[in-house]
Amino acid sequence: MDRKELALKKHAEWRGKLRIEIKAPITNKDELAIAYTPGVAEPCLEIEKDESLAYTYTGKGNTVAVITDGTAVLGLGDIGPAAGMPVMEGKCALFKAFAGIDAVPICVDSKDPKEIIDTVYNISKSFGGINLEDISAPRCFEIERTLIEKCDIPVFHDDQHGTAIITSAGLLNAVKFTGKEMGKLKIVISGAGSAGVSIAKMILRLGFGEVILCGSKGTIYDGAPYNNSEQQKMAQITNKQKLVGSLADAMKGADVLIGVSKPGIVNQDMIKSMAKDPIVFVMSNPIPEIMPDEAKAAGAAVVGTGRSDFPNQVNNVLAFPGIFRGALDARAKKITEEMKEAAARAIAAVIPEEELSADYVLPDPFNPKVVENVAKAVMEELQKIIP
Repeated sequence: MDRKELALKKHAEWRGKLRIEIKAPITNKDELAIAYTPGVAEPCLEIEKDESLAYTYTGKGNTVAVITDGTAVLGLGDIGPAAGMPVMEGKCALFKAFAGIDAVPICVDSKDPKEIIDTVYNISKSFGGINLEDISAPRCFEIERTLIEKCDIPVFHDDQHGTAIITSAGLLNAVKFTGKEMGKLKIVISGAGSAGVSIAKMILRLGFGEVILCGSKGTIYDGAPYNNSEQQKMAQITNKQKLVGSLADAMKGADVLIGVSKPGIVNQDMIKSMAKDPIVFVMSNPIPEIMPDEAKAAGAAVVGTGRSDFPNQVNNVLAFPGIFRGALDARAKKITEEMKEAAARAIAAVIPEEELSADYVLPDPFNPKVVENVAKAVMEELQKIIP
C-alpha cells in the first residue's frame, strides 16, 4: 500500500482527526447542576460584568479557530471549503500535539473578502486567537489586515507569516554556516503571492540585503503592468535596480534563492549562475522548484525544501504552535512584527552554532525546545510593550 492509499484508508478509519472531550464531570444531578443550569449562570453573570473573565471561566484562552475558504489549499489550489476540511483538521491536530492548544476547523463557503471578514469577526468572541489558512492572494492580505484591526485577539495568516518566520530562521543559520555577510546579500524570491511577499518583508526587516521578487510573468518592479496591488507596494521597497526580466535573469549573481512558486522551474544552469556557495530554499510542494540533489550538484551550499524526506524542512509547525502558545499565555491582542522576528531568531537559536551544517540549519519540529523557545520569545516581546 503506497502513501496515498494509506492516507485514504486512515482518514476513512478516523472519520475526522479531532474529537471533543469534556473536562467537567457530569455523572449525577449535582454535577449537572454545576456544569449546566442553574450553576452555569454564575460565570455568565461575572463575564457580563467583566468580559476578560471569559479567560478565567471558559476555554477561550486556550482555543484557536483555524479558518479557510478553501481557495489555496496546500498546493492543491482552489478546491473549495469542504475539500479543505482534512487540512484544517490536520492543522488543528498539530496545534494540540505540539502546543496543547485546542483548535477548531472552520471552512467558510464564500470568496467574498467582506463576507469572510464579517463571519470571522462575528464568531471571534469564542476564541483566544484566529489562524487564517489557505486563503488565496491578494484577498488574504485584505482579510488579515482588516481582522487585525477589528478583533481584540491575535489574527495570524500562517501561509504568509509562518513560512516567512521559518525561512528567515533557516537563512540566519545558513548565513552563519556559509560565512556570507549580512546586509550584502542578493536574494531572489520565486513566487510573489502571500508567502513570497511576507518572506520579502521579513528578510528586509532582518537586514539580510537586497530582495528581488519574481512572479509568473517576471520580476516585480515599480510600474510593472502585471503587478497586483500588494506587488506594487512591494515594488517600492524591493528590486532597487528595477531589473526587468525572468527568474533566470534575476538569479544571476544571487546569494540566495527562495522558491514559493511552482515545481521544476529552476534548472542547474540557473543555480550555477548564482554567486559562490548559494543558499537555496525551494519550497514548492510536493515537487520543489529544483530537486535538492540537482541543486547541490550545481554548487548550492545549503538546500532546504518543504518536504520531510529531505534535510532542512521549512515546516510551519516550527512556528505557529509556539507563537500561539506564547500569545495565548500572554493574552496578546495582536501578533506584532517584533514577535515574528523574535520567533525567527528563537527557532534559529535552537541549533548551537557549532552544530550547524549544510544539512542542519533548521531544527527538527519534534525538538521540544522549539515550541518552548518560540513561546518564551513571543511573551518577552509583549512584556516590552506591556511591562
